[in-house]
Amino acid sequence: MQTHISIIKTCFFHLRRIASIRRNLTHDACVKLVVSLIFSRLDYCNSLLAGLPVSSIHGLQRVQNAAARLTLRKTKRDHITPLLRSLHWLPVNTRISYKLSTLVYKYLNDSAPEYLQSSLDLYTQPSDRPLRSAADPLRLHIPRSKLASAGQRAFPSAGPSVWNSLPRSRVG
Repeated sequence: MQTHISIIKTCFFHLRRIASIRRNLTHDACVKLVVSLIFSRLDYCNSLLAGLPVSSIHGLQRVQNAAARLTLRKTKRDHITPLLRSLHWLPVNTRISYKLSTLVYKYLNDSAPEYLQSSLDLYTQPSDRPLRSAADPLRLHIPRSKLASAGQRAFPSAGPSVWNSLPRSRVG
């Protein structure tokens, strides 16, 4: 995954280029430029980054923080959370979870690509004992994996894990 995360250098290059013309841009134009040049790279295949350690994703979060500061003309000393909220940008970890949840939602509504249709299964309750999870028809089965790191990060495991962790009042 380090190859994908190496986009950090490219993103900072583009941020420096945008910073050089920032005084000539309106706020809306700067936001559109940052979203098109930076976020298109951050969001490309970011669902593959699910389950990676925070240290691996930290560089991508630094890029997003720098983009928010550039867009809002803030300094390094300003807190980043209010800036991200004012721009309505999710942090990188949450963006990854959102992307996985979106793919699972598409699977459940039969609008996912064909290669994903066979990778997820609905949870079936054991017949010998009733469980509270039987009341949740949208619960997905999380397959066991032999590989502790790569197996749990694969879509058939990571997607249902994120989906099952969502609050039930907002799902469906």
